[in-house]
Amino acid sequence: MYISENNKIWLATGSERIYLEPSMANRHGLIAGATGTGKTVTLKVIAESFSEMGVPVFVADIKGDLSGMCEAGSENKHIIRSITNMGIENFTYTSFPVQFFDVYGKQGLPVRTTISEMGPELISRLLGLNETQSGILRIVFRIADEQNLLLIDLKDLRSMVQYVGDNAKEYKLTYGNIAPQSVGAIQRALLALEDEGGEIFFGEPSLELGDWIDWAEDGRGVMNILECQELFQHPLLYGTFLLWMLSEIYEMLPEAGDLDKPKLAFFFDEAHLLFKDAPKALIEKVEQVVRLIRSKGVSVWFITQNPTDIPDSVLGQIGNRVQHGLRAYTPNDQKALRAAAKSFRANPDFDTEAELQALGVGEALVSVLDEDGVPGIVSKANILPPRSSMNMADASVIKNIIDSSSLKGKYANEKDRESAFEQLQEMREEEEKAAEKAAKKAEKAEKAAKKSGSSKKTTKKKQSAFEKTVNSAANTIGRELGKKIVRGLFDTFLK
Repeated sequence: MYISENNKIWLATGSERIYLEPSMANRHGLIAGATGTGKTVTLKVIAESFSEMGVPVFVADIKGDLSGMCEAGSENKHIIRSITNMGIENFTYTSFPVQFFDVYGKQGLPVRTTISEMGPELISRLLGLNETQSGILRIVFRIADEQNLLLIDLKDLRSMVQYVGDNAKEYKLTYGNIAPQSVGAIQRALLALEDEGGEIFFGEPSLELGDWIDWAEDGRGVMNILECQELFQHPLLYGTFLLWMLSEIYEMLPEAGDLDKPKLAFFFDEAHLLFKDAPKALIEKVEQVVRLIRSKGVSVWFITQNPTDIPDSVLGQIGNRVQHGLRAYTPNDQKALRAAAKSFRANPDFDTEAELQALGVGEALVSVLDEDGVPGIVSKANILPPRSSMNMADASVIKNIIDSSSLKGKYANEKDRESAFEQLQEMREEEEKAAEKAAKKAEKAEKAAKKSGSSKKTTKKKQSAFEKTVNSAANTIGRELGKKIVRGLFDTFLK
């Protein structure tokens, strides 16, 4: 409907029609504006258009209203006015192919990942660890990797942290000092994460993001909607989880170069939470991923209230911008308003800063890249209306889609295979049995010595913690992965 004859996306209409060039969509995009100015409508129009041209889509649904994309829209006065004013011909309401996912498994298929796959960098951020504590967590991951102790869920990580803390002296020469205070701080942070529900999405089967690159029978790209109303109540959890997904997509996809259209479009709502309180090193890695993921054919769209919510290093990678109205009631607001205005290529026909404050609902200042990658002069325009429903889908409709999904059999039921928790438990039991056996043997020898009048004492060489671990690991390697663990940009486990 909004796809032109030369396969461009008709996005908005001002003094003339504004088209988004699909071959430039992997230069990423920004949708910004104050609450209630029309960001969700813009997101839906772009996502629907990508789907229509055969591009799979991921969207994080914080308010629940994106679920309505599975149903056709209905007539209302606002849409009728838009159709008339923008000269939209043959407008039809339609539904789009949708898959629902939910970290908590309530309004979608469960989304899980493992501790190893998320990696020490993102786990450290999730736990709010300082630099020293993060260093110890990296040691924990290193020892687990070297000894083939699988870190799948939170109980695995708790057991591994305790094990490393208990045997800190043996590891000190190899890895440096492992302070008991830092180990205790990590354990307390893990308990706090568990209380927030963190144990729910650490487990198996872990999500394979390749399942999100899918198409309906009519060739339209599937909309993968992650229900985030509950997840959003824990902002750090939300932001870290989305960063993990971005890094996984980057590691998963091969180099593609410049394509006619993206392989996948990602929409991150409330994008400022990806970067809030993130250490500099992590932001640098996010910048690297955003810069390099372009060559993988992925289009990333950040949705936030103000462009200044996003670090300059990341903002500089964004080529397509839709800026809805901003309010400037405080000195900080005014500063942010000026920064937003200066980020556009100026239009001699109007004052960008003044227009930003005067935009109505559904209006925006738009600048997109042309086919040569040159930013267009900013234009004031009205965003086209979406064709799917603006309302939240009924729970029964969502349930029917989940139940009929071809992925339900893959993700619905959690699995709990043997991992670090069980392996370390087996090691402790073996040590206890060995110690008990040695004690009995020593007692028997002592009785025999007394009986024979001998003064000889039996001794037993005590295994070091490292030897015990190696011996136990040798017994478990055959049952586990049996391969070297490789980690990517975020120290995430590469399958």
